[in-house]
Amino acid sequence: MARLTVALALPPEERDPVARELGAAGYEVVPVSSPEEFAVLLDSRRDFSLAVLDGESDFDQSLEYYSLLHDNGRDIPALMVVSPRALERLSGPATKATINDEYFTRPYSADSLRWRVEAMLIRAQTVDDGKGPVIVGGPGGDTGGLKRATIVAVFNPKGGVGKTTISMNLATTLQVRRDKKVLLVDADTVTGHIASSLGLDQIKTVDDAWEDDIADGNAPRTLAELATHHANGLEVAVLTTQPLDNGNLDPTLVGDALSFSRRGYDFIIVDMHPSYGPINRVIFERADRILVPITPDVPALKAGVQLTNLAVELGIRDKLAMVVNRANAGVSVADMERTVGMPAMALIRSGGLLFVKAANEGHAVVELFPREKVTEDFDALADRLLGSETTPPTEQPVQGRTRLGFLNRTKEAARA
Repeated sequence: MARLTVALALPPEERDPVARELGAAGYEVVPVSSPEEFAVLLDSRRDFSLAVLDGESDFDQSLEYYSLLHDNGRDIPALMVVSPRALERLSGPATKATINDEYFTRPYSADSLRWRVEAMLIRAQTVDDGKGPVIVGGPGGDTGGLKRATIVAVFNPKGGVGKTTISMNLATTLQVRRDKKVLLVDADTVTGHIASSLGLDQIKTVDDAWEDDIADGNAPRTLAELATHHANGLEVAVLTTQPLDNGNLDPTLVGDALSFSRRGYDFIIVDMHPSYGPINRVIFERADRILVPITPDVPALKAGVQLTNLAVELGIRDKLAMVVNRANAGVSVADMERTVGMPAMALIRSGGLLFVKAANEGHAVVELFPREKVTEDFDALADRLLGSETTPPTEQPVQGRTRLGFLNRTKEAARA
């Protein structure tokens, strides 16, 4: 698989450490000493994905470089170092000519520059196929080594419906039982407890880390850099443990961090807080699928109907799929689908004290109790996400099934 190629036109004392950093990250780095040399290279090869330019030391020369990036039908984005004063002028509304370009100032670290390069290359190769952003590449779908992780958000505007339980067990199923590389993100900024449920101590939260990065003048660290490794191979990133003090969690930065994390993982599972706040809206936008856990009770069903009603305005209607939690409670799943207005992707039966015991031991149920029926339910959910299971979930027969009447009243009350 071909590597992505980066042209590097920086002074030698800066170029060499940056070249080593980008090379270690898997990119082909081509040092360039002059516009004339770059012109020859561009005529002989067409695989340059990005150019890193010095727009501060010799502005006239940087203009020559920049012109070459857009000659003869080329449209190669530039990452250019400029003076602080120039950066202020360039930070205004983007124009057609600059929308794909980015700028930074000295001093900078080779590591922070690598982060910027990777983020730009992911954006440059991403299109929206109507189901969320998809990284595209050359012939045959070659993405030059960039893996496109599927981002799965787990959300319901009501608490207590099993979002964290489903997030944790789904992520563990994909990691342990389906051999996928998974990042589990605790984005519940108020009551998140994924780390404690998995027995992870001394977590460095994203909010705390970014506060340190900003104070030191460094680029924010990535979710992968901040993730804590569980013994089962799962990686866990926690946005914050301080619900009243998370000022460094800029929604756009959170969204960009999620998109950037697509490289290197198969799945990113995001456990969300039950709200429609700015961070959640960005997560909605970046997610490929939004799983909505709903228990068969009036408050949870009303919250599901509310979400369905708001989904068109939020632009997420086609991403929604219901996960019926405690599915053996006696309510028809088909009736729940009609009431809430979204299809059921999976049925998760009640695990009772199994979930309590697993959390007390710092594990997911699917890992601690691999032969239980509830583990089979998570296997089915994982397989549906992977596309290996396409048939609709089949509900278990239950004696004394609840009648449809209360569901109709729930639907009418929620839409009133």
